Parts: sequence; structure tokens; C-alpha cells
Amino acid sequence: MAAALMIQGTGSGVGKSMLVAGLCRALARRGLKVRPFKPQNMSNNAAVTADGGEIGRAQALQARAAGIPPSVRMNPVLLKPQTDGVAQLVLDGCVAGSVSAAQYHAMKRDLLPRVTASFRALAEEADIVLVEGAGSPAEVNLRAHDIANMGFATALEVPVVLVGDIDRGGVIAALVGTHALLELEERALLKGFVVNKFRGDQRIFAPALDTIRARTGMVPLGVVPWFAEAADLPAEDSLDLAAREPRPARAGTLRVVVPRLPRISNFDDLDPLAAEPGIALTLTAPGRPLPDADLVLLPGSKATRADLAALRAEGWDIDILAHVRKGGAVFGICGGYQMLGRVVADPRGLEGPPGTSAGLGLLDLETTLDGEKVLRPVRGVTCADRTPVAGYEMHIGRMSGPALARPLLRLDTGEDGAVSADGCVAGCNVHGLFAGDAFRAAFLARLGQAPDPALRWEERVEATLDALAAHLEAALDVPRLLELAGAR
Repeated sequence: MAAALMIQGTGSGVGKSMLVAGLCRALARRGLKVRPFKPQNMSNNAAVTADGGEIGRAQALQARAAGIPPSVRMNPVLLKPQTDGVAQLVLDGCVAGSVSAAQYHAMKRDLLPRVTASFRALAEEADIVLVEGAGSPAEVNLRAHDIANMGFATALEVPVVLVGDIDRGGVIAALVGTHALLELEERALLKGFVVNKFRGDQRIFAPALDTIRARTGMVPLGVVPWFAEAADLPAEDSLDLAAREPRPARAGTLRVVVPRLPRISNFDDLDPLAAEPGIALTLTAPGRPLPDADLVLLPGSKATRADLAALRAEGWDIDILAHVRKGGAVFGICGGYQMLGRVVADPRGLEGPPGTSAGLGLLDLETTLDGEKVLRPVRGVTCADRTPVAGYEMHIGRMSGPALARPLLRLDTGEDGAVSADGCVAGCNVHGLFAGDAFRAAFLARLGQAPDPALRWEERVEATLDALAAHLEAALDVPRLLELAGAR
């Protein structure tokens, strides 16, 4: 059995995913066979795996950092929120239905064998498995039959490192309080702690490390300075979107506006656009009108009809239709593409209550949410100019209508997407298109914006992972982490 170490946090958003990704790259560069693992994830930012399933986007990034293809074994339980209190349950990469919070809580005991089987399968092929917890182990209301944090760690006797986020304040209380709320057998697995996202003079913070150690017995394993380049890596969940500052629109920049829908999904589609210096990308929060834009981009959605209702409740549909009347461009991805049609029907209630919703009517097509979920990587070209494209599909539903006679893409799986007669409105089912430098350049050129010729997106992600690994090597006691994990 491989060595293993679990990274748990004092709460959501403390940086567990980034730390695991950086350590995956750091240890892989040391010649170790590293595998990332997260027993239970809750996120609508998902990725298609090489073995034909879906997992949390963070685990796919961690696999990339480790230099291996993503696998469903890396995230055996994935919850994708659909409506308040209800989530789609994905087990071993396949949709298993929708569950309420109470239903899921009742079934967790039965999921532990599935989780441990995935972990053991990974451990058989690795030198070390880096396990990421979810939320906080101090959530005592969720402790019964826990599989995400200490329930998993105690079942498999995996040593734990606890991470606190100093940027949000109260890190001493968060670390000491988390320790205090754990059971004695759980505390025995806590081997050390890390303070993350530090800004300032670490010498001033040094006495705090002694206080935490005295109160908990945990060994300080490092203080990690703020890593601004993390913005170039896919975020774990939509909570991270609120912290992203919009780039101010300057003369000559292309103004791209994205409505921040309640069930926004696969929003790392936006990252390559946000990195373009000639683009001012604004995520518009609820309660605000959509600002003037050159392009309105409708992102993916985990619950298309519910997000359509939210869009209308905000009055954003009026803003979008006015934008189109003035000759503005609109582009929809997956759920956002479905919204551009005349009708979205969900007769079996796959994404919420059964029913039918009127779309924005900007493309003459209809969507029926039915059939098997499509999960696959795709390659092809654009129909207009044969620009190479690559990405992945992650959607459910059948589309029909005259607009499909003007497809956007010609893929190895067939034609996809639609373009309006005047070319101003378009959409498709494929995620990841903007990560392709050729497609992004051609797309921006059609909008009159020159792309940055120096931006090579995939190379930038790789360079960021290397920089993150070096950042953690300098800040953390990596040899001690390996020792705690039992690595040889």
C-alpha cells in the first residue's frame, strides 16, 4: 500500500485544492508516482475523465499536476448542486440520480466501501496518495458516517495535515477550534498544520505558531505566502468567483459580460478569456443590470431551467435582448447554449421539477432534457473557417430545430452548435474551446479584437503548476510531510 497524507481545512476555500495540486507537481518532479484523491466533492465545476466519467475539476487539475490522466477513482463521490437542498449524485463517474440533503446524509454509510475501494485501487499503483478533504472536519452536524474528512481518515488510518487561511482572518482560532471539536481518535491523526495565503512579515506571526502548537500539539509545517498566479488555475467551486475582480475596460478592450447564474458550471471556460490583456471580462452578480458589452457570454449551467428563471428574475433577459437589437454578440456554452433557443423542456425532471420553459428565442431550436448524459472529449474544426478545436462534452439533452442547419463546429462525433443568420448569436455544447489558442484567436478576430500572440494557454497552466510547486517547496517542510505520510 502506498504512503498517504490527507489535507484537511478549517473551512471551504482555505486552499486545500491548490495545495494538493502544487504538492502533486512537486512530488512528481522528485520522481514519485503521485495520485490525487478526494472521497467526496461538491462542485459544479467538473471534468471528463479518460475512462469516460466525470470528477471534480480540481481533481483533474491535480492529476495533470501529477503527470497522469484523470480517473473516476480520484473522486468516487461527486455532488453537483441543482436546486436548494437537492444535488445530482455522481458515483464512480456516472450519474446515480438526484438526492436531497437528508437522503444523501442517510446513504453515506453505504458509500464508505465504494470510497475505500477507489482509494485502495489508486494506492496500488502509487508511491503516495494525496487526499483532499471537503469543507471542515469540525462540522459536527455532518460527522455521523462521514466519508469526506475524519470519517475517511480514521477508517483508513491516514495521517492528516490541517490547513488554515490567514487571509480571511481568525486563523489561530480556526485551527485551535477545529482541533478542540474533534474526537480524541481524530486528534491523534492530526500530525501538523499549515497556514495558507499569508501576506506580510512572517516574523510578526512567529509567536502565533508557538501558540497553536502549545494548544493543539500539532507541528507547524510551514506558512505559505499568497500565490497570486493561482488565478490562472481552475477554481474549485463558484464561491471563488465572487472574489475575482473585474478588469476595468480601457479604450480598445473587448467588453465581455457574463451573468453569474446561481448554478453556473464549468466556469473555467472563462479563464483563458480573462487572461487576454485585450479583454475586460465582467462577471455580473445578482442585483445588478448587465453593463454595456461587446459580447454577452452565457456559461454552462447545472440546472438550465432554474437558471433561466433566475436570469429573468434579474431582468437580464431584457438586457440581453436589448444588447442583440443594438447588434451585440451573444455566445452560449452548453446550458447557456440551450437558453438561447425557443424552448427548454425537462419532462422527467432530470434537473429539477418537470416542466417546460421558454428560452430567449435567439436561436430557432428546442432542447429536451432526456437520454443518457454525454461525457466525452472531442476534436474537430469550425465550420466557418476550419479552425482546429478541442474540448469536451458534458451535457444531457436532445436539440432540434432549423438553427441546427447552420452548425458552429464539425467534430469527430458530428456537427454541433448553431449560428444565427446574421452571425451575431451562436452557441455549442463543447466546453474548453477557449483554451485552444487557435480557436480563441479566430473568435476574438471576428469580434474585432486582436489576441495576445504571447498567450499560450496550456503552456501557461503548466508554467503556473511548476511555479506553484516551487512556491510550496520553499514554504513547506516537504521532507517532513513525506515522513508523516510514511513515504520511503
